[in-house]
Amino acid sequence: MTATTIRRLAPRLLMVLAAGAALAAFSSGRSSAVTRARLERSLSQTFANLYIKQAKLLGHQGITVKSLQAHAVCDKGGPKVADHGPGADWTCLMSWNDPNVPLPDGTGKFELNVHSNDCYTASGPTKLVGLLTITNTRGDDVPNPVFEFDGCFDPNSSNASIAPRGTPATLKLPSGQITPDKTGHVAPQFTCSAGAPGGCAGILTARIGSTTIGTARYALAPNGKNTFPFALSAGQSKAGTMLLLTVTPLVGTAPRRVTELPLGSR
Repeated sequence: MTATTIRRLAPRLLMVLAAGAALAAFSSGRSSAVTRARLERSLSQTFANLYIKQAKLLGHQGITVKSLQAHAVCDKGGPKVADHGPGADWTCLMSWNDPNVPLPDGTGKFELNVHSNDCYTASGPTKLVGLLTITNTRGDDVPNPVFEFDGCFDPNSSNASIAPRGTPATLKLPSGQITPDKTGHVAPQFTCSAGAPGGCAGILTARIGSTTIGTARYALAPNGKNTFPFALSAGQSKAGTMLLLTVTPLVGTAPRRVTELPLGSR
């Protein structure tokens, strides 16, 4: 094969190699044992076991794995990314029951870096799980077991998710006209019904026509409510324009249909 022929074929060879690499990466992701269900089961159990250790260090009585009822709901990279495969873009909303540490929003957000060897590193909200070190009953500063922790799961374990105990809470979306404020923001209010301890949590997407104006993660305790502001441009705030809301629930239930709210005039 001459040098001229090699130069002529080189671009084609590079395309073939690139396509092969992409296919291999895709196949690897599809066949990965890292799934949402396995991660949720493992994280719930690992967190519960470590939380019991923390409770003993702090002198909190009556906290057991059974009473804690830890339950995780995980998502990888948002609603447009499939919930399987390793990566540092896993987010899990955890609910648990500890009278010493009430959860204002019903859940705590954990960031996970999940590895291809079926292990992961998780870090939680310091306002709920504490800082790097905690003070034990003897007055000593000791490592906090749940500040950041590692866990692994059996790749051959069950791929069935753990259903939360109790009737799932339901997210209620607003209805009727919504009016932008003086700064050009709209702030629809959402309400979570009574239900399982995890309340309502998930991802909210707001659109004007085909344009996404923002996304937000919501986490509401049972019977809780909150508003979520979204900024409108001058051309989007015209009276009669339709604000479109779509919800992807991760904890609890929510309407699957698109909610349409006409904009009012200020």
